[in-house]
Amino acid sequence: MKILIVDDEAPARQRLAGMIAELGDCEVVGEAADGEEALVLTERVRPDVVLLDIRMPGPNGLEVAARLSQSSQPPAIIFTTAHGDHALQAFETAAIDYLLKPLRSERLAAALAKARRLNRAQLEALQVPETDGREHILCRRRSGIELVPVDSVRYFMADQKYVTVKHARGEDLIEDSLRKLEDEFGNRFVRIHRKALVARDRLVGLERGGDGRTYAVLEGTDDRLEVSRRHLPHVRSLLRSARVS
Repeated sequence: MKILIVDDEAPARQRLAGMIAELGDCEVVGEAADGEEALVLTERVRPDVVLLDIRMPGPNGLEVAARLSQSSQPPAIIFTTAHGDHALQAFETAAIDYLLKPLRSERLAAALAKARRLNRAQLEALQVPETDGREHILCRRRSGIELVPVDSVRYFMADQKYVTVKHARGEDLIEDSLRKLEDEFGNRFVRIHRKALVARDRLVGLERGGDGRTYAVLEGTDDRLEVSRRHLPHVRSLLRSARVS
């Protein structure tokens, strides 16, 4: 697998090259110190993967990735950066991974393995789509940054300062407030309680608990989420509308 390293700091490029050499079956076919050089080298050496820093001279890493994603044969983009605040923008350029410095060899190996599994047709399918809003929720884990597809979310639950997102692969804590999520995704999620938003397309019914409270029945999870008296009429109306349609 051919790899292009793009970073404005020579020591960072050298460290990456050393880590790649230890992995085997990967070849560093070029190094670039700025965005313009990265674009020229990508055209010249046709790498399978570009390891791309974000903050650098010329077009920054996000701009370089956006331009590469529109090419007829886009390489897989893996961001390698010390800054976690650009993760959402990075994945909007169709990057396949986002690694935070200092890099760990096992995370780099996992990202390259992911790139290896993608064939050319899949990479072309990763070209930046036209969209009216974000399609992923940013989650920070000890292992790094993860993006959860909004379509896989069952519900959001607030608990003091944090919000838990329950999704198809498990659950994570996120930094978005419930109010912000409701404002952004109000057409896809409905508030059932001051602490909870549930996916409209996962809401399939209501049930009465032994405690006299009403709970939402959600497809894809056995979790019981209370529906408050304030929000119960609206939830019932949504369910009736869904049955009619």
